Amino acid sequence: MRVSMDIELKDIPGQLLQALRPVSELKGNLISVVHHHEKRTPRGTIPVQLVFEIKPDKLNDIVSSLEESGIGIVRIDEKRFFEHGAVLLIGHIVHTDIQDTIDTIDKTGYAEVVDLNLSMPKINMASSASLKIDAVSKEHMESAIALLKEIAKKKDLLVIEPIKSIGVA
Repeated sequence: MRVSMDIELKDIPGQLLQALRPVSELKGNLISVVHHHEKRTPRGTIPVQLVFEIKPDKLNDIVSSLEESGIGIVRIDEKRFFEHGAVLLIGHIVHTDIQDTIDTIDKTGYAEVVDLNLSMPKINMASSASLKIDAVSKEHMESAIALLKEIAKKKDLLVIEPIKSIGVA
């Protein structure tokens, strides 16, 4: 998961190192540090913006460690999903329980259906649905689509993936 965090440091030597230590100790991957030493907050502290990647279950440990060190946390923005994709489903989508299909993808923990557009022309005709899926990584997106294909096969649905562009050399 990618985390963007705004913190406030006292203007004393070693504060930045103290703020970065928990990220390092918990095997986080530091993406960027913006240290605004020339600026001051209304509280007289130095604003710092951190961006790092960390396993979701380690974020609370980082927050606790920073708070125990007296480092003020102003804002935390978690961004768990980096990959976005869409697929089309064609068949008797509603009759084969679209909620079950969505729940199966969502329960993976690495992908989730974030949007659904459904078209049902007539009761006994095939319907179509556009599903937007977000995933943690490209590999997880591929796994989610593979899982969706397995579900679709059992439910006699057709899955149409987006056409991937091919770079021209």
